[in-house]
Amino acid sequence: MIPKNAVIRIARPTDNLYAIGKMYIEGLGFELLAEFEGHNEFDGLIIGNKNYSYHLEFTHHHKVTVGRSPTSDNLLVFYIPNVDQWEQACKRMEEADFVLMSSYNPYWDLIGKTFEDIDGYRVVLQNQEWTN
Repeated sequence: MIPKNAVIRIARPTDNLYAIGKMYIEGLGFELLAEFEGHNEFDGLIIGNKNYSYHLEFTHHHKVTVGRSPTSDNLLVFYIPNVDQWEQACKRMEEADFVLMSSYNPYWDLIGKTFEDIDGYRVVLQNQEWTN
């Protein structure tokens, strides 16, 4: 069993390292927590909130092209129960150049909005509380 106090890092490659970092920092209201260059031919950005137990890592491998998301159902989902906070978050996403999309799975369109980044990966902002 993974301990309750474990931190999760969600990592993925990109061909657009600094543009992706900017989009997610501005769109999700995160901050740059760390970055690295030339580590075994990888550059990377780690973003999030230092008070949260999760963060995102974007990497670029020198001389390697990774392309776009393999499917339209690669999602990060954030549950935001407060409608005013949800609306503000949706506005930030559009201002950060995420593109509002119809979701591949129509479930996410019922009480949420789906946004696509420049790599084709998607973020869902769900206007509800997470329940088991």
